[in-house]
Formats: sequence, structure tokens, C-alpha cells
Amino acid sequence: MLRLVPQLALIALLTVVQACSRPPVVLPNDAYIWQRQWTPALVSAVQSNADIITHWRVLAAQADANGQWQITAPDWAVLTGAGRPVIAVVRIDGQLAHFDEKLLSQQVASVMQTWRASGIPLAGIEIDHDCATARLPAYAHWLATLRTTLHGNERLSITALPTWLNSAALDSLLGQVDEAVLQVHAVQNPRVGLFDPKAACTWLDAFAAHMHNPWRVALPAYGSRVAWDRDARVVSIESERSMLVTGMEAHELMADPQNLQDFTRQLSADPPKGLAGIVWFRLPTEQDTRAWSPSTWRAVLTNSPIDPVISAQLRGTGDVQLFDLVLTNTGVGDGLPPTTVKVSGRCAAADGINGYFMERTADGLLFQAREPGLLRPGRQRPIGWLRCEQGKESLHVES
Repeated sequence: MLRLVPQLALIALLTVVQACSRPPVVLPNDAYIWQRQWTPALVSAVQSNADIITHWRVLAAQADANGQWQITAPDWAVLTGAGRPVIAVVRIDGQLAHFDEKLLSQQVASVMQTWRASGIPLAGIEIDHDCATARLPAYAHWLATLRTTLHGNERLSITALPTWLNSAALDSLLGQVDEAVLQVHAVQNPRVGLFDPKAACTWLDAFAAHMHNPWRVALPAYGSRVAWDRDARVVSIESERSMLVTGMEAHELMADPQNLQDFTRQLSADPPKGLAGIVWFRLPTEQDTRAWSPSTWRAVLTNSPIDPVISAQLRGTGDVQLFDLVLTNTGVGDGLPPTTVKVSGRCAAADGINGYFMERTADGLLFQAREPGLLRPGRQRPIGWLRCEQGKESLHVES
């Protein structure tokens, strides 16, 4: 027996080495199509990104807090031509005043009937209902009823919130569905932004202990303009449409592509139990001003380099004493502009624009970012103007 000890030790060592050298898990990518208008830009985005997507999760209908329904009309031919399974997403406002199971089931059944008749490769339905934890038992009861109305191999999925993790009703809720998508992007405060990797890891590990079927995580590829009142309560979130809320403190929050790419690499290297993939909110288009550029999104999903190169220059105008201060991204991928741009020299007048404000100092002018956002590759953004008696050669720009 003594002779076996070294052999057993060697086997144990080899097992550890093999475990540590396992290749990263390939996590498939899904994407939400949340746009209500199927513009040429959206059609192009679907057609050009089908090669990196496993499922399209398409907004099919939405019920507001008063129970009023809005039905979307996707381009069936585009979805069919993309050659990917489609999941119809029904959004039910978390503040729905009256949760009428029978009426909701009838409305969902009508939506599903239309989608089944469209000819698309329908894989199932996802319910997006961000209700309070106190409503989870009623939600679970309705899902059990809804599940009986599905046809064939259609799967039932829901979005899940981190706030549900401490609810005793969570296990019963998750037991009614084939799949869940944990949403870890949310507005908490302007300093944290839309995505906190540390908090996300904590939520993922906790959710894995509750979900016994395959599940996915929803990650952000977008930005929002968020307004807070004096008590630090969120009063408006503008992610797709402008709500034009005035008189409040507002911040532009944007998910950082490099931050999210690093996070997905971490997930692939050490995925939580049961994690079956990633769902991106939302599919970006060339016209989407509150989302990553399509090229940056593809770079994140394909694990390609993101290397923005952003610099500030003075650009002349028709007036020899008037100059524009312009940021330019000559690199690859969206990037965060500099928080401060310094211009040395004597200028009679100047001001900041497009999220920058100007401050005079003893050494010159400081243009400081309030809401820098992301700058797409190949794009320029004016951030200020200057009126200077001396020529441009007398000015020096640092960023």
C-alpha cells in the first residue's frame, strides 16, 4: 500500500492541473430586439449579426400600469430570413394595478396565436414582469396556468430580478418555468452607473443556488439619461425615448464596453452553475444614439480588441479668431472621452458644449465633462468653442 501513495498523489496532482487548464466555456449570445419600429437600420442589424446570435428575443407586446396593451408588428420576413429561433417577449409593467389572470392569459394567447401563424421559428415566450416580491406568489400561480397553453416544444421563460433573491417565493416561481434570465443591469445611483461587476457576481452566485433549470444573464449594451430628485429618488429613465423631464439632476449613464467584455471573459472562465448563456439588451443599430455602435457590440461578443484612440484638436472656422474644440476617435471601438481638456493660451471668450463646461484658470481654459457618453470610432464631437485674438498656433491642447 505504501507504494501506491506516490501514485495517488500524482493522480491527484494531474487532476488539479487538468481542472486548472480547462478551456473557457463558450457561452452563446442572445439579443433583445426591443425596438417598436422596424427601420432599415434595425433590419440591417438583424441581418448582419445573425451569425453571432443563438436566439432573437423580440418584444411582442407590452402592458402598461393601467393594463393598456401595445402590440408590436415585427418584420416576419426578416426574422425568418435570419435563420435563428425567436422568443416572443411580453412585457407586463411591474406596477400593474390589477393583476387579472384570466384577462392576461387571453391577451397573451392572442399574441401567441399571431406569432405562431407568422411562420417564424418560434421557440417560446418570455414574460418580463418586474413585480414587487410581495406579488411573486400570484405571479407564480399565473405562470403555472400560462404554461398549460403552450404548444409543442415552446418553452416558457421569465426575466428575474436580484431583488427577488431574498424572497421565500422565488423557488416556487422558478419551478414554473423552463428558463430564466437574470437581469443584473439597473439604475442604482450615478456613481455606480448601469452595471456593477462585483454586485453582478454576487447576484449570479446567489441565483444559481435557486435555479435548477438552465438560465441566462442579461447584460447591458446601452445607455440611459437618469434624473433624480432632491431625495436621490429616480424620477425618470430615458433609454429609448426622451421624456423631457426638467428641473431635476440628470446624468447620462452608459455601459462601458471594455468593462462588459472583461466580465464576459470572467464568466466564460468560471461560469456559475447552470449558466447557459448571455442575453444582451439591446441589439444596437447605427441610428441608436443610446447604445454601443454595432461594431463595438460585435467586438465584445466575439472577444475582439477594443482600442479607442480619442484626442482633442482645435478646428478653424470661417472666422480667423474663432475655433472649435473637437474630440476625434481614430481607434477601434467606442471609448470614453477625456474628463478634462486643457487649452493653454489667451482667449477673450470661450464656452463648453455637448456635455462639457468651461472654467478659466491661471494657466488657461479647462473643458470638463459633465456627461461625456461614448464616442464611436470614426466620429467627431465638438465640446467647445474659443474666440482668441492670436492664431491657432499660439494655443496648446492637452487631454
